Amino acid sequence: MTAETKRDDITIRVVDAADAIDAQAWDALANPADPQGSAAYDRNPFLRHAFFSAAERSGSARRETGWLPQHLVMERKVADAVEIIGILPCYLKGHSQGEYVFDHGWADAYERAGGRYYPKLQATVPFTPAAGRRILVGNGEDADSRRLLMADGLQEVCDRHSVSSAHITFMEKHEWDLLGQHNFLKRTDQQFHWVNDGYRDFDAFLTALSSRKRKTIRKERASALANNGISIEWLTGAALTEAVWDTFFEFYMDTGSRKWGRPYLTRQFYSMIGETMADDILLIMAKREGRYVAGAINFVGSHRLFGRHWGCVEDHPFLHFEVCYYQAIDYAIAHGLSRVEAGAQGAHKLARGYMPTLTHSAHYLPNPDFRRAVEDYLDHERRAVERESKLIADHGPFRKSS
Repeated sequence: MTAETKRDDITIRVVDAADAIDAQAWDALANPADPQGSAAYDRNPFLRHAFFSAAERSGSARRETGWLPQHLVMERKVADAVEIIGILPCYLKGHSQGEYVFDHGWADAYERAGGRYYPKLQATVPFTPAAGRRILVGNGEDADSRRLLMADGLQEVCDRHSVSSAHITFMEKHEWDLLGQHNFLKRTDQQFHWVNDGYRDFDAFLTALSSRKRKTIRKERASALANNGISIEWLTGAALTEAVWDTFFEFYMDTGSRKWGRPYLTRQFYSMIGETMADDILLIMAKREGRYVAGAINFVGSHRLFGRHWGCVEDHPFLHFEVCYYQAIDYAIAHGLSRVEAGAQGAHKLARGYMPTLTHSAHYLPNPDFRRAVEDYLDHERRAVERESKLIADHGPFRKSS
């Protein structure tokens, strides 16, 4: 797919690989410099050029797997130079797998009506249900105007090539509100996040819970570790050796094969991020009798710990909760992080102190009849998601005084 849109001194073009974009320019727009220690600054490791490059070069996100890179790059001519002022990471998708915002019903309805839903455009981080900026424009007073120009560019690419739809998933609410006024339909869903209320340690967090939940968690932690002779290690940086990645990939393949049929990520992907992003990665590994038996991969931002996937080669009661949820809380408290995002779905996280949080996506559907039908559906769905989130929160594990 090729496209080039020009407006005055600004050009939006489509490139077919993250590596075709200057990495330094990408990172400056994705995670701009912290403005004098601003509390609002939020460095997101998934937005780094290195993550997209690894996903593509490793063969995880490529044409053959249904993820054809079609990144939008906005450039401005300044004197005799060209400056990159916006990037929208985007893929031409041949299916709806690995997205975690489900549109299978839309695809079925569109094709039953005689249309062709695939391919579609998907602006997202591959295989990653973690919220963050999607239209990468850095800071500046004109940031929102550049976001809207990029949204126009995405719509034009969609229209020019007769693609059924364009979707921006797990976006920041500010972007979502902006695009909702710009011909995009608005959708919500929910995840479960743990929020750090200034706890000094895990026991301080437990005191905020009801007595019954507090006792349950203590029993689960004891059962997962001491009762099975299991110890926990936190691995990051130079500790992420190829031998460790070999072990973790075995865990990932076991879980992925059982849940998804075909795991999304290749072994090479882990080597690549281990080389370029080691300080942004936390592996929480469980060891028994001298060997690792389970582990979870997390990515570390400036304020958030992002839990991604886990796997094991031995099944022990409550070990999944310990490795994925309780250890993540321990790490967040120890490192002053404000939030743990534990990935998609999973109402069982509520009992472990993870509360419902809304996620946001925006959708451009050029077919007017299809758009009207989806818009009506989304109006009902948003209200239902909000009601459900409030109901779940009312039954959370915290003491009422908390």
